[in-house]
Amino acid sequence: MANSNVLADRLREVFLNGMWIANTNYKDQLISLDWHVAITELHSFNTIAALAQHIHYYVAGVKNVFANGRLEISDIYSFDFPEIKSQQDWNLFLNRFWQDCEDLALYVERLTDEELKKDFVDPKYGDFYRNIDAIIEHSYYHLGQIVLIKKALID
Repeated sequence: MANSNVLADRLREVFLNGMWIANTNYKDQLISLDWHVAITELHSFNTIAALAQHIHYYVAGVKNVFANGRLEISDIYSFDFPEIKSQQDWNLFLNRFWQDCEDLALYVERLTDEELKKDFVDPKYGDFYRNIDAIIEHSYYHLGQIVLIKKALID
């Protein structure tokens, strides 16, 4: 299997349908979550909604690189997004999140091994492989937080 297919499968696994690494995924954890729970603060932790939107920020930003060749995101804005004020807001966000995850996976699986080795926008960011792998690792980190916060709020 090509490296791009492995990465695309790993993206789908962490976000949409996997159970291999964490025995869960973002969609499994968030799809039926009430928006009130998603925005509930626990101690000084980020909310579940904030963590999901934070990860989506990077997914959408990297997807944009594939779409237009430009990196238009910055870490300083990775927690700046509209407030979730209703179940409709939450559902709209989730639908956009799932679609952007699938779109990113589709872009990734079309890459050749040579393209994976190319600079990601600028040499200072490393290559495509490193950046896609970093999204996966970063996403699992926050998925763990989401699982724990959800457990604390619901149980």
